[in-house]
Amino acid sequence: MDKMLRNKKSIAVFMLPAFLLFTLVLFIPIIQSVYYSLCDYKGMTDPVFIGTDNYKALASDKTFGIALKNSMFFLIYSCLTQLIIGLIFAAVLTNIKAGRNLFKNIIYLPCVLSSAALGLLWMFIFSPSLGINQLLEKIGVDEPPLWLMDTKGYITLPMWVIAFVALWQYVGQSMMLYMAQISGISKSLMEASYIDGCTKVQSFRYITLPLIKPMVATAMSLNAIGSLKFFDLVYNMTEGGPNHKTEVLATHLYQQGFKYFKYGYASAIGVVLLILCLLITLFINKVVKTEQYEM
Repeated sequence: MDKMLRNKKSIAVFMLPAFLLFTLVLFIPIIQSVYYSLCDYKGMTDPVFIGTDNYKALASDKTFGIALKNSMFFLIYSCLTQLIIGLIFAAVLTNIKAGRNLFKNIIYLPCVLSSAALGLLWMFIFSPSLGINQLLEKIGVDEPPLWLMDTKGYITLPMWVIAFVALWQYVGQSMMLYMAQISGISKSLMEASYIDGCTKVQSFRYITLPLIKPMVATAMSLNAIGSLKFFDLVYNMTEGGPNHKTEVLATHLYQQGFKYFKYGYASAIGVVLLILCLLITLFINKVVKTEQYEM
């Protein structure tokens, strides 16, 4: 095995399939998107190079501004709520025995369900004449909120509703990541802390949290990227409405590319989305300092 690892030709042969797959599936499409973003491209005709005109148009596009604002709201909301609630669930479920698997499966179940189906389900739940509003009317609320139609406020009510549904669906993913990391911590460390007089809260703060920091950075990066490219729930619950108030970058890209056939303009939105994902990931890795410990 050591001889094979020292053989550079063998290493190259083993890496070649993965490199070819990476190039065909990821690298080439990214390069094409960057090129198309610099072109006037309708799909049916050859792309015409127009330089940075698409990016200049983005700067004056009000819908793009709303989509960018909503995507950043999703980013901050998802990272904070899934970090805090996911950690709480992981800490609680790690320290209980009776019913642990049942509660873990219940919390994680929405992650494996179709986002499109869940979006339609929650759309009916928050419908003006069905679901929650019907229940509120029965208990005496005369004018229940328009959960998915209200347009007031800097961050509209429909955005808060969709963000809540996204939290409900994906918090189980963060919980499972944290539980996997916590389960790798040596029990002797925890027992030693209890012998020294630490409470469970103190042990979690001073032992568990520092040891799971690498997983916190990983989970935050996954949450950030997922929230920036968020599409399914928004499209199925509101389709970006009313009046584009719930547009996010992914839905705006879809509308421009597949409804109006502005593939060059949609590619420019995609490039902005890619740059945001890279910058946010670098920022998280820079801010969340991680050290390697023996567990």
